[in-house]
Amino acid sequence: MSNVLYIKNAAELITVSGHSSKPAKKEAMSEIGIIENGSVLSKDGKIIAVGNDEEIRKEHQVLIDEAQVVDATGRVVTPGLIDPHTHIVYAGTRENEYAMRLQGKTYMEIMNAGGGIHATTRATQQATFDELYEQTNVRLDKMLLNGITTIEAKSGYGLTTEHELKQLEVAKKLNEDHQIELISTFMGAHAVPMDYKDNPEEFIDIVINEMLPEVAEKNLAVFNDVFCEAGVFTPEQSYRILEAGKKYGLKPKIHADEIESYGGAETAAKVKAVSAEHLLRASDKGIQMMAENDVIGVLLPGTAFFLMADYAEARKMIDSGMAVALSTDANPGSSPTLSLQFIMNLGCLEMGMTPEEVITATTINAAHAIDAADRIGSIEVGKDADFTMFDVKNHLMLSYQYGMNHAHTVVKRGKVVVSEGHISR
Repeated sequence: MSNVLYIKNAAELITVSGHSSKPAKKEAMSEIGIIENGSVLSKDGKIIAVGNDEEIRKEHQVLIDEAQVVDATGRVVTPGLIDPHTHIVYAGTRENEYAMRLQGKTYMEIMNAGGGIHATTRATQQATFDELYEQTNVRLDKMLLNGITTIEAKSGYGLTTEHELKQLEVAKKLNEDHQIELISTFMGAHAVPMDYKDNPEEFIDIVINEMLPEVAEKNLAVFNDVFCEAGVFTPEQSYRILEAGKKYGLKPKIHADEIESYGGAETAAKVKAVSAEHLLRASDKGIQMMAENDVIGVLLPGTAFFLMADYAEARKMIDSGMAVALSTDANPGSSPTLSLQFIMNLGCLEMGMTPEEVITATTINAAHAIDAADRIGSIEVGKDADFTMFDVKNHLMLSYQYGMNHAHTVVKRGKVVVSEGHISR
């Protein structure tokens, strides 16, 4: 098959160009770069031409003649969707806790009683490498069919050195085997194990002095994350864990202010994290500090939806100058969804974002949240040929027709990996 790919004549080719060096903020989040009758040409997995179909044909007709051609007439093409916060490698499900919450139990009550993260940890520890691989592979297929080309994958359901490494090794193998690209985050500090409930400092010592060195030595992660929340890790403990990770070359991320305002956003700014996630209860001061320190806010409206909680104040964050990204938070407890398109719907319908802002938040800003904007997240010459083609006539339809999968064709590094809603092996 030809290593040249030509996607031609899209009703709207959405480039989201011009933000590769820095994420889009404020009004720039609405500048998505629409080219009508747009086409894009790639060779060897890299984009070599972007523009109006007629213009590209004039300059590159000889190369187009040998290309695999995908007709995008009447459809919308965007950069491949990026999901920058997932806990996708795990075993088991927690539908019983869902029923308990419907009867009035809170997320933290369930977790402190040994459920929640601890329940998934038990299932993940008991699962073999192959079982974790197979269960996660099925989930990745569904994400791919929904137009996602790249995800961040966190550990955090092992909570021992052996099982944290197992999760990360599964993610590494899937990154090699699956069409979706996985970028790994070590999150040994996802919860304090029940055995260390009365002595969290002992567990923190294990994370810092045992887990981090092993993860770094085996080159299993790009980022280091921590759950900064009342009853989990304090801002001071979170700061220590994230600073320790820097010594091993792991870039800091932080779960911040999900359940209550706890200084997580402020800690993210102090440690100069790449991103802070959740932020449902972030303080005005924390939001401003994040904006001033260029920390990206990764918002997870699926979690608020599923936990029946108030949503993060996306409008306030964007207007304050914070760069905002969106993600599924795909996990078995608080956001068991694999649809980033549904998250985009929630961004508009529940958080006051515009259709243009949610596209930016799931492409170039999501790429910045995983430190990969130099090669993915926009349709620009020189970048990876990652595209999602939606069976809609304009980008507004993605938000207007909510709760549906509009992905028709998906391209990863110049290869068609989903065609007409079916995975191409």
